[in-house]
Amino acid sequence: MFGTHYNLERRSIRLVLAIIVAASIGGLVEIAPLFTIHETVEAAPDMRVYTPLELAGRNIYIREGCYACHSQMIRTLRDEVERYGSYSLAVESQYDHPMLWGSKRTGPDLARIGGKYSDQWQVAHLRNPRDVVPESVMPEYAFLARASLRVDDLPAHLAALKRLGVPYSDEMIANAASDAFGQASPDSDKASGVRARYGDATLVSLFDGDPRAVTEMDALVAYLQVLGRLTDVAHRQDDMGGSLE
Repeated sequence: MFGTHYNLERRSIRLVLAIIVAASIGGLVEIAPLFTIHETVEAAPDMRVYTPLELAGRNIYIREGCYACHSQMIRTLRDEVERYGSYSLAVESQYDHPMLWGSKRTGPDLARIGGKYSDQWQVAHLRNPRDVVPESVMPEYAFLARASLRVDDLPAHLAALKRLGVPYSDEMIANAASDAFGQASPDSDKASGVRARYGDATLVSLFDGDPRAVTEMDALVAYLQVLGRLTDVAHRQDDMGGSLE
């Protein structure tokens, strides 16, 4: 075996060809399943896209490195399902760019955190985690409530995601900035437009409790409150004993 490897290294052309063959096999194993991905991903007719405010919150979630401590992937293990809820399905993340699945957990998994706690709890937890979870090692994010949310770049962001296959309409793109304001301002005349474009189940709320401005805290809480709620396909699977229609 040693002699074969030695002879191969002495013949550079053969070595290069062997490397290409090995790399091609590895690439084929990873790429081939993508050709049948539409047959393997679950169907979710009720799936909706992120609103501009939720998308902005997701960007803040990524910017602050929250994904490094909180996974968004519940595995099929019994203890995980009992603690966090229905195991994660691929279809639930079909509009996620980039994908945030992972198994690193310094804090709990957040795949189904949406609606579990009130907006007020989420804000208090982000301001000072130890006020609600004394043993928490999570950093404080009180500054998010003082940071005005940038919305002028949201139309371009939605347009870019549309090019990647996320079904944003031209109307959604054109109204992205006003919809971000409307979702966090339930008493404004822009609030109704959010539900009209994204569905009646869309949560419109004064997320950070302050009506004077739309902040990064509003956006992050809006994102946390929608996790696991873009579709109910996983819950339907539980009701049907683990199978989908």
